[in-house]
Amino acid sequence: ELCAQLGYEGIDLTVRNGGHVLPERVEEDLPKAAEIIRGAGLELPMVTSGIVDAASPHTEKILKTLAMLKITRYRWDGFHYRDTPSIPEQLAGFAARVKDLVAMNRHYGVCAMYHTHSGVGYVGASQWDLYLLLKDFDASAVAVNYDIGHATVEGGAGGWVASSRLLMPRIRGVAVKDFRWKQNAKGKWVPGWCALGQGMVDFAAFLAMLKAARFAGPFQLHMEYPELGGADSGKKQISISKDALLAIMRRDLDTLKQMLREAGM
Repeated sequence: ELCAQLGYEGIDLTVRNGGHVLPERVEEDLPKAAEIIRGAGLELPMVTSGIVDAASPHTEKILKTLAMLKITRYRWDGFHYRDTPSIPEQLAGFAARVKDLVAMNRHYGVCAMYHTHSGVGYVGASQWDLYLLLKDFDASAVAVNYDIGHATVEGGAGGWVASSRLLMPRIRGVAVKDFRWKQNAKGKWVPGWCALGQGMVDFAAFLAMLKAARFAGPFQLHMEYPELGGADSGKKQISISKDALLAIMRRDLDTLKQMLREAGM
């Protein structure tokens, strides 16, 4: 009800360990959550899962429940590189696991969206490897959840433009957040997540690309900066008031909506 009052159109529910719905209870709890969310006038276009591949615990039970509830997309937890063997060899191994997930997704009529992170060891951080991993598979079964914040971390000066163009035909969801570089307590330069529109992400250029590609959503607004008093890191007891948190949620949503209007979306 609060999200609806703030002007949000839907909720990206977590169905993973420690999330809103625990995977082992998905059959009992996800229908209840869906009823509450939709009863408040909101959409439930996707969930964020901990599924890595078809062998992950409770995968088939989760997908079966999504299909029953007509939730057609889920965010797919990704792969990580090891030091050995070579990157091409590891990608070949990941592809075999993707193949099995594709089969299960097609059976239940759902699409797994691979989320793009930044940082060492993440498959998909460079974007090109994710293209190579997914290019031979059905895009209605395995697609991309493109995080423009993480993409800018990895390709700030313009690499994100090429990666966006490369993955655009497979982008079925977009995560929105902003950052600027900062030095941490040890003097190391790291991404400093900040309020939407206050960082270095070129939203105008990116949204223009999405519009040209006729992207239809969903957008997920990620708020992961310290101003949220611990809510950004998942704490259940936060250091700011509820009213202050809701004001931030409304402000960032208003910023995103203004960006979308300016982009003609």
